[in-house]
Amino acid sequence: MPGKHTEAAFETAIETALLADGWVKGDPKTFDRDRALQPDDFFAFVSAALPKLWAELEKQQGAGLRGAVVDTLVKQLASRGTLDVLRHGFKFYGKTLECAAFRAAHGLNPDVLATYAKNRCVITRQVRFVPGADESVDVLLSLNGLPIATLELKNQFTHQTVEDAIAQYKRRDARHPIFAFKSRALVHFAVDPDLVYMTTRLAGDATTFLPFNRGNAGGAGNPPNPEGHRTAFLWEEVLQRDSFLDIVGRFIHLVKEEKIVDDKKLEIERVVFPRYHQLDAVRRIEAAARAEGPGHSYLIQHSAGSGKSNSIAWLAHRLASLHDEKDQKVFDSVVVITDRKVLDKQLQDNIYQFEHKQGVVAKIDEDSEQLGQALAAGTPIVITTLQKFPFVAQKIGKLPDRGYAVIVDEAHSSQGGEASKELKRVLAASNLETAEQEDVEEEDVDDRVAEVARARGKQKNLSFFAFTATPKAKTLAVFGRSDAEGNPRPFHLYTMRQAIEEGFILDVLSNYTTYKTYYKLVKAIEDDPRVPKKEATRQLARYMSLHPHNVAQKTEVILEHFRAKVRHKITGRAKAMVVTRSRLHAVRYKQAFDKYLKEHGIKDVGVLVAFSGTVTDPGDGHDYTEPGMNRDKQGKQISERQLPGAFDTGDFHVLLVANKYQTGFDQPLLHTMYVDKRLSGVQAVQTLSRLNRTAPGKTDTFVLDFENDAEEIRGSFQPYYEQTTVAETADPNQLYDLQHRLESAQVFWRSEVESFAKVFFAEKAKSTDHAEMNRHVDPAVDRFGALAESAQDEFRDALSAFVRLYGFLAQIMPFTDTDLEKLYAYARFLESKLPQDRKKTPLKLDGEVALKYYRLDKISEGSLILKVGEPVALRAPTDVGTRKAKEDEAKLSEIIEIVNERFGTEFTKADQLLFDQFIEAATQDQEVVQRALANPLDNFAVSMEDKVKELMGDRLEQNQELVTRYLNDAQFQGVIFPLLVKSIYDAVRRRSAQLAL
Repeated sequence: MPGKHTEAAFETAIETALLADGWVKGDPKTFDRDRALQPDDFFAFVSAALPKLWAELEKQQGAGLRGAVVDTLVKQLASRGTLDVLRHGFKFYGKTLECAAFRAAHGLNPDVLATYAKNRCVITRQVRFVPGADESVDVLLSLNGLPIATLELKNQFTHQTVEDAIAQYKRRDARHPIFAFKSRALVHFAVDPDLVYMTTRLAGDATTFLPFNRGNAGGAGNPPNPEGHRTAFLWEEVLQRDSFLDIVGRFIHLVKEEKIVDDKKLEIERVVFPRYHQLDAVRRIEAAARAEGPGHSYLIQHSAGSGKSNSIAWLAHRLASLHDEKDQKVFDSVVVITDRKVLDKQLQDNIYQFEHKQGVVAKIDEDSEQLGQALAAGTPIVITTLQKFPFVAQKIGKLPDRGYAVIVDEAHSSQGGEASKELKRVLAASNLETAEQEDVEEEDVDDRVAEVARARGKQKNLSFFAFTATPKAKTLAVFGRSDAEGNPRPFHLYTMRQAIEEGFILDVLSNYTTYKTYYKLVKAIEDDPRVPKKEATRQLARYMSLHPHNVAQKTEVILEHFRAKVRHKITGRAKAMVVTRSRLHAVRYKQAFDKYLKEHGIKDVGVLVAFSGTVTDPGDGHDYTEPGMNRDKQGKQISERQLPGAFDTGDFHVLLVANKYQTGFDQPLLHTMYVDKRLSGVQAVQTLSRLNRTAPGKTDTFVLDFENDAEEIRGSFQPYYEQTTVAETADPNQLYDLQHRLESAQVFWRSEVESFAKVFFAEKAKSTDHAEMNRHVDPAVDRFGALAESAQDEFRDALSAFVRLYGFLAQIMPFTDTDLEKLYAYARFLESKLPQDRKKTPLKLDGEVALKYYRLDKISEGSLILKVGEPVALRAPTDVGTRKAKEDEAKLSEIIEIVNERFGTEFTKADQLLFDQFIEAATQDQEVVQRALANPLDNFAVSMEDKVKELMGDRLEQNQELVTRYLNDAQFQGVIFPLLVKSIYDAVRRRSAQLAL
């Protein structure tokens, strides 16, 4: 029996719980490593569930039946995927072989229940999956012989955590059949006693793991479990037999997303497995609706980043087929009120995957008569818009004998302006102040629905399910449920804090500052005698003299800040939004931006403006419209419908808005917001939250607020995020105090910081860089480990404070203190390597990734360290000497130049990094090295076609646009492939020649 503290004991605990719930113990010896199946379990199910059919096939096929069936099954899995085969079976000699049985949404048919009971949910430990090798997964969960989930378990008692499990998965070779995307195991769990993470696709270092945790006191993680492991919910709840089968049958789905690149549609697939809060919310709501019937309200307060589209889709599907305990249908129709453009297709695709049914979903947003017919006919799911809601409520009131569920989605687009105002015409204002007063805000979805619901009173045949991240008081009053003290509360909660701590959104207040504080910081840095003077610093001090109400002068502040501190962010793709006070303000800003860009010869910043209707400027008497003020590079007007797509391109970087795009606008590349408008309450939260979407390379955000008070903004966020912080009282002098505290602890030495900086800030990355940086940081990690716990806490807190404060101040102006710059880079790396105190800090898996992007940012903006006359230059020597390195760099840069010239693309130096890393990775692959050394170039090229595609695919998350273009565009591939192969071939042979010297 394994020791109580071992990983094997952890496995045993999970296995024991599942076996007690009806799972079957699997034999790892029966696992077919070549095909990644457990054939015995598959045939056990088929012969038990379909005895007559199986007997008939045995009679027809004889001894070769099993082999033929497995061959067909393998082909079906490869072409259709695990989900489709399990849900719908496959044809074999004209007969349908069902591969699983799922519970019907209604009915107690004994035959269906009997077949359902024959499902073989099997848990197998230590499954060796590589032919002829001992490599194994800790736990394999399969359904009727088909792999569904793998688990890698780690245990703190043996000094390993979930992070080690994740690292182990990333080392796995995804080409092994058991890991084949969508056609074998659908989800992979990394588990320790405290935390769970999951992924649905293994892709080496590019693998993305998502938290699968319950949340703890409004934040990330899991609460203490008085009866055992914090993560016991995984095997005691989620993986229990009925739950497991329900997830496979009605939750997991395959998403096919279209991405348009150069007017060509590219299809990207991903498997969606529900996050814990989604699973919990949908099931709790379904159970309550089944028990309570129509006539009740449910408020679901889920933050941005919670995946509301999927939650709504799952809930709509389940409510549409919901039956009560008497087997009576609860709702005749489900009405979804939303402006999400793709939800109807998403719902229809999901339902077809689940049931192979069509026509279940009807989208009706124009014709009220058609909408009324759909409701009267009992169309299962009807999707319509906010404007149709009063009609829906009225129609439902006239059908008292039918039950209806109305799902309200707050995420309206706010892109149509006139729609929610019902084409209300705002008269031309006489000046900017009047324009600000007359431009009323767009009506809030929650307000509109709550008002209609309250006006009509409670309807016994109508249930509301309201999804919102930011419920107002009256939303809570209408849709909330009273707690023990009588206060209305949401039915289900996923907080902004948890979404931020889990990494699904960014904290937009972490780098927030008012204009007054911005100026004070600039002035303080300028006046500090310890900070070397520089022309750029003195130039920033001019902002003191700029009049706060002058649009032209604010334009200068915004544009110069954007170009100096924002433009290079997110590998050169960062965008900004300017929130203006009125439509007339937006017009004036657009004119001021265009004028400033023209007068200063700035051609690398594109600006768009967004406002509704026609604005008459009293200054010149001219009428202005959004399309009339927006032009593409060819001088053509950009329509309102085209604007989001245009802003998504590399042609445009700043969007000026007036009551548009402040809610529901999803643009992950938005990094910075300049606020020139009074904001408060929900409006402040929704507006600033436009920045919180995540994107590869996006590690922070920035808000410069000309108009609001920091405490008011803090107060606006407080109801939705328990620990809101706004960086308002930052003092540059604190950096030096923190620097002194850190150095006094003697955890790191200055010489180590210097050595680290030489590697980190070198312009050309080398294969040895990562090892070198670790070598200079690891001694500090060891010294930290030798400190007393209290000293560790003090040092960790000071280190985190330094990293946060420097990161914030660096967004305002460039520091010229090279010691601070070096320490910041070193401190970020050190912070990511220190043992984490899970009681205080949520697990962060992307520390090194963020650091890589920070390194790229510093190189792209021109590292200050290389420009201040340091006696020791930080440009490290290359492996083969300076001259050869420059030649290599020139050759690599030619790839981008050739591609841009040939295809009219605008790939940048940031994209060049992909090729640089690609070639470096290829030269480290021993298989590639052997091919290059053993073959002439033409033979080597032939042998590399599949290998290059494989290596490109591994980098899909890093640069989706470029990789997708390569994998799907034959002409594009034809230009790049020979250049890449030649670069790899030359690099391998040159390195071999160097080693031979």
